[in-house]
Amino acid sequence: MAARPSWQGHLRLSLVSCPVALYTATSRAGDVSFNMLHKDTHNRIRMIPTDPDSGPVDRADIVKGYEIEKGRYVVLTQDEINNVKLETTRSLDIERFVDAADIDRLYWNDPYFLVPDGDMAVEAYTVIRQAMAASGKIALGRLAMHQRERVMALEPRDLGILAYTLRSADEVRSAEDAFEDIPDLKPDKKMVEIATKIIEQQEGDFEPAMFADRYEEALKALIAEKEEGHTIEAPEAPKDLEVSDLMEQLKRSLGDTGGSRRKPATRAGGKARRGAASSKRKKSA
Repeated sequence: MAARPSWQGHLRLSLVSCPVALYTATSRAGDVSFNMLHKDTHNRIRMIPTDPDSGPVDRADIVKGYEIEKGRYVVLTQDEINNVKLETTRSLDIERFVDAADIDRLYWNDPYFLVPDGDMAVEAYTVIRQAMAASGKIALGRLAMHQRERVMALEPRDLGILAYTLRSADEVRSAEDAFEDIPDLKPDKKMVEIATKIIEQQEGDFEPAMFADRYEEALKALIAEKEEGHTIEAPEAPKDLEVSDLMEQLKRSLGDTGGSRRKPATRAGGKARRGAASSKRKKSA
């Protein structure tokens, strides 16, 4: 892999171990990001560290401190922080195997690819991966990364291993607390039946390409329009949906689907819309 690994160490199953590298499985390369500029010169704004009493501060004079009470800090050097090393800093030990269904979705976090680090690691890595596949279980272990020790969930995927960081118990809020103010209503049985039919009509396979970030695409289109010097007009605000007769809305929704699954806008459709917008600009010009 050309990317830089997020972590390198050893994957260990009891006494069997092999060197591995962990790579992030997602990318933010296509995200739209903005720089802060001066409104007249368009020069990028420099963020200068400033002490409220003494003014601008050199980077070399900045230290890290942990606030133990209001205005009182424990200061740590980077060397002291680097000296906090656990065994999991360089080793991912498999501690337990569990059923995937036993891990609440609230705990699943970021995905990574765990790959053998070097040709000598492939044999032991393959043995561990195939044993995991035969078990049908999710392997749990821990590693220290980015100044945090994380629980990792490992599962075989093709010729490799997919690894997820799992949130710790203190990071996950209680669902019961979040939903405690929702009244326990008993909805009309007929309404539920109609809603169930609507769901059945919209069933389909999960195709990630169908769910592009339309907001991101709209931002890119806006940037392209501005780059060409076009005047951007604000679109009409969407109308608020009126909730009047729920049963009537359900019946109309069932009729609108017509028994066919809803299809997202395709790229071709997006091009057609951009073409229409371009032709509208030409007419206005």
